[in-house]
Amino acid sequence: NTINFLFFVCYRALIFPLLIREGKPTPFFTFVLALLFCIFNGYLQGRSLTTYATYPPGWLGDSCFITGFVGWLTGMVINIHSDHILRNLRKPGETGYKIPRGGMFEYVSGANFFGEILEWFGFALACCTIESFAFALCSLFILGSRARQHHK
Repeated sequence: NTINFLFFVCYRALIFPLLIREGKPTPFFTFVLALLFCIFNGYLQGRSLTTYATYPPGWLGDSCFITGFVGWLTGMVINIHSDHILRNLRKPGETGYKIPRGGMFEYVSGANFFGEILEWFGFALACCTIESFAFALCSLFILGSRARQHHK
């Protein structure tokens, strides 16, 4: 579970920013708040999984863990694919609004947000900790409101 969490954080913090083309700059205050949230959440998740969470023998074969892992993996694939679609909406130098097509965008207007929410609820199910569930709920409320705003 810790490896899943670290993989996503590495993707989101290191790989994803390198793939983004020019775009709107992020306000410094927003960047600082996001950084503080990620540091706090990373500590909370890591501490929870390495210090307090206990799992019975055979947990990795339990249906709760397997279902959560499949949800996490499915969400990550949706998220990465949706990010790819969004990064390639416009040709270099092109501006203006474009509606994304393909992948989960055929079913939901905020496929990237949907994928990330699915990831964190899968993570919460696989971990079965109050901290992972709290993060999944935070993701739902924060990304859900962003998805709604993007949809409008």
